[in-house]
Amino acid sequence: MPDQVPAVRLTSITKRFPGVVANHDIDLTIERGEVHALCGENGAGKSTLMKILYGMQRPDEGTIEVEGEQVSFRTPADAIGRGIGMVHQHFKLADNLTVLENVILGAEPRGRFGGIDFAAARARIKEMSQAYGLRVDPDVLVETLGVGERQRVEILKVLYRGARVLILDEPTAVLVPQEVDELFGNLRELRAEGLTVLFISHKLDEVLAVADTISVIRRGTTVATRLAPSEVTSRRLAELMVGSELPTPELRESTVTEDVQLDISGLKVLTPEGRAVVDDVSLRIRRGEIVGLAGVEGNGQTELIEAIMGIRHSDAGTIRYGSDDITHWATRKRREAGIAYIPEDRHRHGLVLEGTLWENRMLGHQTRPPNVRGPWIDRRGARRDTTRIVQAYDVRTPGIDVPAAALSGGNQQKLIVGREMSGEPRLLIAAHPTRGIDVGAQAAIWDHLRQARAAGLAVLLISADLEELIGMSDTLHVILRGRLVAEVDPRTVTPEDLGSAMTGAGAGS
Repeated sequence: MPDQVPAVRLTSITKRFPGVVANHDIDLTIERGEVHALCGENGAGKSTLMKILYGMQRPDEGTIEVEGEQVSFRTPADAIGRGIGMVHQHFKLADNLTVLENVILGAEPRGRFGGIDFAAARARIKEMSQAYGLRVDPDVLVETLGVGERQRVEILKVLYRGARVLILDEPTAVLVPQEVDELFGNLRELRAEGLTVLFISHKLDEVLAVADTISVIRRGTTVATRLAPSEVTSRRLAELMVGSELPTPELRESTVTEDVQLDISGLKVLTPEGRAVVDDVSLRIRRGEIVGLAGVEGNGQTELIEAIMGIRHSDAGTIRYGSDDITHWATRKRREAGIAYIPEDRHRHGLVLEGTLWENRMLGHQTRPPNVRGPWIDRRGARRDTTRIVQAYDVRTPGIDVPAAALSGGNQQKLIVGREMSGEPRLLIAAHPTRGIDVGAQAAIWDHLRQARAAGLAVLLISADLEELIGMSDTLHVILRGRLVAEVDPRTVTPEDLGSAMTGAGAGS
């Protein structure tokens, strides 16, 4: 019967790259009108598989069927033409355009005389918003929207283009708990209207909460398909993914000393228009302490980090590092003094994707051994230390001469963490250190942070993962509109309370 034909069936999908088989004989069936979760650690082959389904890459072997018909996608446009849309983890929206303009961009409806029919587009967007519970005003600028609203715009974009199958790549990575609940409500609305959702996530509790069926891939091959959430636990899913129990972020004993490593007082950062994006922030981090900073993205975290690193000029206040006033120090001098930095966007600010692993090991540290000997670059020293990092941080790679782009997201992140932990830093600025990576890589990075903290490292931890902030922080602050509005006790605060403080709905303690 037609109703029994699955929405998507992938059969024996194999994809090879030089030195690695990303997908090996993968089978995946997604039924119509279901939320199907796909789990796997980074490097397991999830991203490659989704790129194949969305027409970004072609399989070396295997077949794709959409609603019972075998297809061959050469481009994403081919996939969209067959009703498959993808909402990427990093949104692709133009801030200076309205919601309506973003949604129709590249698919503008035309009126009788060839002009854009904005009235028809507006009516259709409002109709879809109501039908799927995607509350959004089509006439507001995207720059005024919060993260959850931007995500709804991305979903509307693919629905507007006729998607019947939606691929959501790590959709909860940047959402607070209240926004996650809203998203799950949206997904249930989509399912109720007969649409199919492929939900990619490493947050296993969320997978169990929203999925109808679950598949797991490990090291490029299928290890479980179409599991029912009622038949499996997060522990079992973690074992299927990485061969061990689900790790938890936690600090077992206090290592905080009385030595203040970073002392920020009255810091203010203004935009060119004079608006305060960091507003009178005062913050102390002692040696052996992890200070967490919670906040909805866009509330001054990036500007605060850049001011600490010397990337951005501060307009008032002081930054002291140990006994030194570093307020006006250049970034290079701060780096050489022992300030390490894990940037929030590994692709834009953490790596040169075309560069080899050993070349990336030198980034930000190119003036210090083992990367230099006298005035010259020490290639042998850099290569030797890259090999050490690859082994110590379990960076899965065919070798140190491959480009960083060849690594999975989790392995790219472990390379960055290993680089920044080298050279005995005294202060680490860690911005979203485990964003978009699997439980195995996440556990490894948490372990390295705990070990460094025990050795006396001072850490500023910025994260959108509230469980991570609560579990890994000795002290926890909330930032809202550029100001520190609350200090909460990580031992007693709940993710829901923290989410309320982040949005201004709750009072801090």
